[in-house]
Amino acid sequence: MAGRCPAVTPEAIVKPPFLPHHNHGTPPRSTFKGRVAGFIGRNWARVGYAYHVEPTWLEVNRVSLQVRGLPAAFHGVKIAHLTDFHCGTHIPGGYLEDAIARTHDEKPDIIALTGDFIDRGPRHVGSAAKLFRPMKAPLGVFAVLGNHDFSVHTPRGARKYEGLDRAITDALESEGVSVLRNRAVRLDRDGAGLVVAGVDDLWSGEASPDAALGKECPNTPRVVLAHNPQAVESFGGIRADLTLSGHTHGGQIDWPGLGRILLAKKAKRWAAGLYQHNEGHVYVNKGVGFGWRFRFGVRPEIAVFTLNPAQ
Repeated sequence: MAGRCPAVTPEAIVKPPFLPHHNHGTPPRSTFKGRVAGFIGRNWARVGYAYHVEPTWLEVNRVSLQVRGLPAAFHGVKIAHLTDFHCGTHIPGGYLEDAIARTHDEKPDIIALTGDFIDRGPRHVGSAAKLFRPMKAPLGVFAVLGNHDFSVHTPRGARKYEGLDRAITDALESEGVSVLRNRAVRLDRDGAGLVVAGVDDLWSGEASPDAALGKECPNTPRVVLAHNPQAVESFGGIRADLTLSGHTHGGQIDWPGLGRILLAKKAKRWAAGLYQHNEGHVYVNKGVGFGWRFRFGVRPEIAVFTLNPAQ
């Protein structure tokens, strides 16, 4: 795991033992100015940290999960999960390449990529896809598209660039990434199976969990890729043992005393980390990249899961 640096926390404010009496309870002007200056200083330091340090301070989070009915052939299988790359000129050179190299260091059996490969528009489709040329895993590299890959930026928004999703799909496939557009594949080991399925982005208007999973054997364990974690609310009774998502970036900001101020109330239900839903696990990854360069208390991440049978 990446090294840790001292946490950025608000300093304790120590009250002096005595303040001269003032009418109306107003503090001395010099004391008031000092407190204002201290407040500005502390928050200015946080702003600097949030811009210069945390956006590229990548961490690797390793999680062990129990999956019901997991065949013996898949005991201990490792899945690396990356999401929200937002490839563009605002991402520092070499940062995304380093994230891919660190993923390989984990030696995963499966790599899952859950969308937002580009930030805005078709300009960086080719360069985004080429990032994944060296990415290999014994059981495959799988992906779904995010709302940015459809050029849709609000829940009911229109597409700005028609055909962008097809261009990104083709570019990724040409680099060896299997893009799962409302479909599933079965991975076989020693006669046993594990299903990996992908559902199109919730905001695209093309998401179809039934098309992705409806024809698969319900007794076979399933890993589902869906960019927006709210998609699981549309799964109904469809089995999904582990759903991997992104989209939220964890809010990018978890400010002391204010929390995840950029996330809407509904999105906060699936902000970041591990959740349980309908007897399955849902993991919301905080993402590798960013739309705007600012993170505080929400470091970018690679998530690595080791699957074991439920007891």
